[in-house]
Amino acid sequence: MEFTLYNNVEEFYKDVYDVLLANEAQNTLILGNLMVGYEGKDKFGWRDPANWVMVTVKQDDKVTLVGLMTPPFGLTLYATDNRIDRNTIKLLINSLNTHKLPVPGVVTEKTLAEAFAEEYGLPHKTNMTQRIYKLDSVNPQINKIGSLRLACEQDLFFLPYWIEDFATCAGGDGIVDKDIEKYRYHISQNKLYILEVDGTAVSMAKIDRETENNICISYVYTPPYWRKKGFASSIVAQVSQVCLDKGFKSCVLYTDLANPTSNSIYQEIGYKPVCDSLEITFE
Repeated sequence: MEFTLYNNVEEFYKDVYDVLLANEAQNTLILGNLMVGYEGKDKFGWRDPANWVMVTVKQDDKVTLVGLMTPPFGLTLYATDNRIDRNTIKLLINSLNTHKLPVPGVVTEKTLAEAFAEEYGLPHKTNMTQRIYKLDSVNPQINKIGSLRLACEQDLFFLPYWIEDFATCAGGDGIVDKDIEKYRYHISQNKLYILEVDGTAVSMAKIDRETENNICISYVYTPPYWRKKGFASSIVAQVSQVCLDKGFKSCVLYTDLANPTSNSIYQEIGYKPVCDSLEITFE
């Protein structure tokens, strides 16, 4: 087996893209991030590949394990064809330690995440147990409430609070950043959608991480006082249809398995389970 640490995102892309694409929906996170670095159009925040950790383990010149870490975030992993080999994981961990590259956490398919955490040996906790879903067509019976529009500059009086409240689900502190550019960035991409009902913004959702056939839907958020009115179902259904109309073959999203309501809602829209994923932090 051979470990490779890359300092060039183009070389990394050449070695791993087809491997990841073979399980595109499962790999929407690592693939989407890889495309950001490879295209080099956006180096805001964590998106500059000069700061990334890009690794593979190969057996007989074939990639068996892919790892991408975009600091300050954890390591995303994929075992080719989901064939998990403990010796491959041990080689990866030993090589990372040799290069003095600590791993703050790992995000990947559940079985692989558990195996990596066991071999890594440090105390750890599971921040979130997620399920990846994929949609090929929107259920036409979903009630389309309100009207959809892109977020704009005028939304900045409430968007920072929505974004930070959403982030608390992923371990954020809910505190609004004083740097408004952080939130203006979300608007500038023309990927953040707002659902309006009678002229009032009631929900948001974002499209992100475009891959060859898929696009991911994230930042699905409805303020507490607008919940249980069908707004989340409506915006996810409408944004999903927008993506399909743009030519994507499918949409992918992550859900927190601790939230049975959202999991039920997405399945009603037409999303079907792909696999479970864990977000683990090493203490």
